[in-house]
Amino acid sequence: MSRPERLFRLLNTLRVLPKPVTAARLARETEVSERTLYRDIESLRTGGALIDGAPGLGYTLTEDPALPPQTFDRIEMEALVVGLSDVRQRGDAQLAHAADSALAKIAATLPERLQRQLLHATHMVYRYETPMKEARDISTIRSACWEERAIDIDYRDANGTPTSRRIYPLAIVYLDTGCGLLAWCCLREDYRKFWIKRIEEFRPTKKSFRPNRARLLRDYLAQMS
Repeated sequence: MSRPERLFRLLNTLRVLPKPVTAARLARETEVSERTLYRDIESLRTGGALIDGAPGLGYTLTEDPALPPQTFDRIEMEALVVGLSDVRQRGDAQLAHAADSALAKIAATLPERLQRQLLHATHMVYRYETPMKEARDISTIRSACWEERAIDIDYRDANGTPTSRRIYPLAIVYLDTGCGLLAWCCLREDYRKFWIKRIEEFRPTKKSFRPNRARLLRDYLAQMS
């Protein structure tokens, strides 16, 4: 890991972890010795980061030079907390981690008074019934959506019948009964929704369907409505 990458990782760790963060925890997260960690803290301070704390006391990032200042009114901050909390409960592991990271970055751009309001929001998300959460690593599917590349899937329908087909992944949707993938099916030449739990294997391809994703998704949503 290069030094700039290490400093960026340290800065993001300070954003995300509960404050104050001990030097030992920061050193573990950035995979360096505590001696190196202390030097990295001073480098961030020299670069403009306002980091309170000292060895033995822990560290708190109170002003982040890497992010522009943001202003939200209180109800907007409550909405952010509710939305990201829901993502944390419903999303796969990568998406849930991203929700925590995003909230920490937002908090780091706010003045101290607004940070307190954000961290002590009055709205919460709690469900008596645990929502269906995608436990599989779906980063390959997510990347295929972003890059507008076809994927080949091995799938079992509701009757357990196996099938293999090439699809253009358009969007990942979170529904009450599970996580689905909206796609254009090249075999059927039509739109289909595939339950991710029924996809036994997915393989990325080099076949691009750019720049058609936006149009295909718009037309599919229009059909659904």
